[in-house]
Amino acid sequence: MKLDAVADRCQEVLGALGQVIVGKTSVLQQVLAGILANGHILIEDYPGLAKTLIARLVAQTLDLGFKRIQFTPDLLPSDITGSFLFDQREARFEFRRGPIFTNLLLADEINRATPKTQSALLEAMQESQVTVEGERFPLEPPFLVIATQNPIEHHGTYPLPESQLDRFLMRVQMGYPDGDSEREILRSEAGTAQLELLEPVLTGADVLEMQQAITRVRVDESLVGYVLAIVRATRESEQFSLGVSPRGSQMLYRAGQAMAFLDGRSFCVPEDFKPLVVAVFAHRVAVNGRYSSTLKKSEQAEQLMREIVESVRVPV
Repeated sequence: MKLDAVADRCQEVLGALGQVIVGKTSVLQQVLAGILANGHILIEDYPGLAKTLIARLVAQTLDLGFKRIQFTPDLLPSDITGSFLFDQREARFEFRRGPIFTNLLLADEINRATPKTQSALLEAMQESQVTVEGERFPLEPPFLVIATQNPIEHHGTYPLPESQLDRFLMRVQMGYPDGDSEREILRSEAGTAQLELLEPVLTGADVLEMQQAITRVRVDESLVGYVLAIVRATRESEQFSLGVSPRGSQMLYRAGQAMAFLDGRSFCVPEDFKPLVVAVFAHRVAVNGRYSSTLKKSEQAEQLMREIVESVRVPV
């Protein structure tokens, strides 16, 4: 697949998504880059900001199998993975697959479920397989998770543990629309009304091909050093009790390749990495409790990450 053709197809996808999600081009670019990088996406924001809608749109425009799980406090791990049930006619136990067996899984309000239930996704997100009662069941590629959550300070929520957060390639915030965009939303049919009118732009096979292709995007050694300098700064900073993991640096590397791919380039530039640092790294670090702030923990982590990004020299 030629890069020019890929860039055109990706712009078609973004254009289709933009018909429904108005005024959020940068968010849509990040989500699409995360999918092409074969990563999982966590969307965190307040209710009513189209978090759930964006997952449905992505599945429809990419023609992916789609299932949604509404996470609640009484949800069980077997409600996600499936379980063995006794078939009386055959006189044997038969595995009934859960909703996790799909291409794109929407884990809606993931932090409303208990940690035990949240952990049912860990193996699938890392190894693309599910183990039930000692038997392994592979998940058909592509397998992607888009999870949504309300801010963790809300009542009735269970913060995701670091091991779970580290599985997500990036965490993005939708944010409120600007005045012009919200006016367009009110005046037009933007939103769920247009969802059924969207036609698929790519196929699951196209997505798999693109995921393989981005691994061939060239990254200069100076850019590798730039990424590692940011990672090292998070580990050496006294303001963080937990720095970015090696998995995190791999995720930023792959996401940068995907951004170059979206732009139709076979090589990366600093602008492919710098805008993604906060989205890819902020949820992987833990702010040291000695450094109190009036900001929420997630906002404080993002602010500190921005300060680190500005302090690291960008390669020419």
